[in-house]
Parts: sequence; C-alpha cells; structure tokens
Amino acid sequence: MNRYFRIVEAEGIMPNIKVFSGSSNPRLAEAVCKQLEQPLGRVAISRLESGEIHVSYEESLRNCDIFIVQSLSHPVNEHLVELLVMIDAAKRASAKSINIVMPYYGYARQERKSAPREPISAKMVADVLTTVGSDRIITVDLHADAIQGFFKITVDHLTALDLIIDYLRSKSIRNPVVVSPDAGRATTAEKLAGLLDCPFAIMIKNRPAHNQSEITHIIGEVGGMTPIIIEDLIDTGSTIVNVVEALKKRGAEDAFICATHGLFSENAVQKLTHPNIQEVVITDTISLDQEHSDKFIVLPMAPLLGTAIKIITEGGSIATLFKSE
Repeated sequence: MNRYFRIVEAEGIMPNIKVFSGSSNPRLAEAVCKQLEQPLGRVAISRLESGEIHVSYEESLRNCDIFIVQSLSHPVNEHLVELLVMIDAAKRASAKSINIVMPYYGYARQERKSAPREPISAKMVADVLTTVGSDRIITVDLHADAIQGFFKITVDHLTALDLIIDYLRSKSIRNPVVVSPDAGRATTAEKLAGLLDCPFAIMIKNRPAHNQSEITHIIGEVGGMTPIIIEDLIDTGSTIVNVVEALKKRGAEDAFICATHGLFSENAVQKLTHPNIQEVVITDTISLDQEHSDKFIVLPMAPLLGTAIKIITEGGSIATLFKSE
C-alpha cells in the first residue's frame, strides 16, 4: 500500500481527485489535467437510438472528489442534460463530492424578468444543478454577478480579466480607450481602463429584439484613439460590429475586441473579420472549432482552472487568483 502512494506522489497525481470531461470542451479538460499532472478520467458518453444520453464511468469514484468539466455551449440543451446525467451517475457511484467546472454558464443572460410572463432561466438551471447532486460550481465571468446568489451551494466565480490585461499590455496599444458596449459592462470597463491607465467610454444602446442592438449615444472621447471593447461574451457578433462601426464614424482607430466567452453563433466568425477590427481576443472556455483568421487570439484558461482545483482540494484562498482586484 505504501509503495502505491509513493508512486502516485512521484507522478504528481493528486490522491482521490479525478477530473472528467463532458463532450462540450474535452481539450480544455485535458489541458486542466495536464496542469494538475494527472490523467483525464475515463467516462463513456453515448446516445441511444431514441436520442437519450447514456453515461458510464469506467473507473471507481467511491470516496473521490470529482470534477466534471462542461461548458454550456452550443448545443446548450444537449450539454446541460448530459451534465445532469453525469452528475447523477457520479452521485450513484458514491463520489465523495461532485464539483462542476462550468467555464461558461449557459442561460446566464436570462437572469431576470425584463417583461411579464418571462422565466428566470439562470435560476432554474442553478436549482436543477443543485437538486441533481452538485456540491460546488466553478465558473468564469458570469453575465451577471448576482447569479452566484441563485445557488445554495458554493460558487467559485473566477475571471479571465487578468489574462486579458496581460495580453493587452504585451501589445503596447497606441492611445487606447476602453469601451463598454453597454451600461451593464461599465464597471468592468472602468476597472480595465484603470489597470491599463487609459480613459474609457460607454455606448448607450437599445435592443429591439434578442441578439439585436442599436447604438444611440457614446459617452466619452474616442476620436483618434484605439478602442478596446470589453464584453463577457460574443454571440452573433452583430452588437460588436455595430459598436465598431459607430466608433469609426466618430473618428476612432481600428478596434481590439476582448471577451471571455466566444459563442460565435450563426456566421459570427465571418462578421468579426470586419476590416475595422484588429484582433478578437477570447479564451478557450468554449472550444473554437470553426475555421478562423489570425485575428482571433485564444487565451488558455487551464492554468487558472487547474490552480483553482488545487486550492479547493488542498486548501488556500481563491482570492489569490485575482491579481486585478
């Protein structure tokens, strides 16, 4: 028995910690395991003829702290149900704790009622994840910080802002101005501007329908400056293109687009090859499988997520991961 544990320690494997991947982003899960210096857990995920999801763990989970890596990216409903089945299977296999590493929290944009008779789907997802057996959620840059309060279990809310700041500093951007595409991102834009020691501006827009926006005003000076547009996610890309074109009309230079989550629905990747966009900086919370130009810069999240898992299992403070605080 002692010989076994000596071998485990020599290989850097964390005893009783196992990491598994759903089908949404296996490359990220593998990178997290490389960070932890241990193999990715073995699990078989399949679809029955009827379309039902079947999960079978191929190793023992008894008394193990397990981490399931699954972003709720497209197809979001498939990935959500798959995650729920994985959680249920792990619970029934006597896992000690079930920790969900969900870099992108789907349904987060439905975090409040904006009209009568609408759901608060972000709360519903939180309830389902908790009820089925999750013990902890590890996520990155929620669309609204208040979503953390939807859970009755621990939520570790990480941010990619430090990664993005380090990258932008390496670019030595001339005459930058941080631009918030709406009032909801103003706090993040102000923080980023302070850390980059540059001014910021805010776009005022209205939304006639989902995934549609119209720019009505710009608060702040942008003429002759290089915009750095900060978002939590990019979906269809229409809002970003509208913002870039509005800034260009007011004399701004070509823009840098920064976002944590690149959903890139429909033909968003093609839209973002816009001539007035210099770079699109995202992270790999969502796998970018589409063909894309070299304008797209993908920053790795595995070091942050791997370190968070170590802190959770070995002790320490998650706050040490936030350099920008």
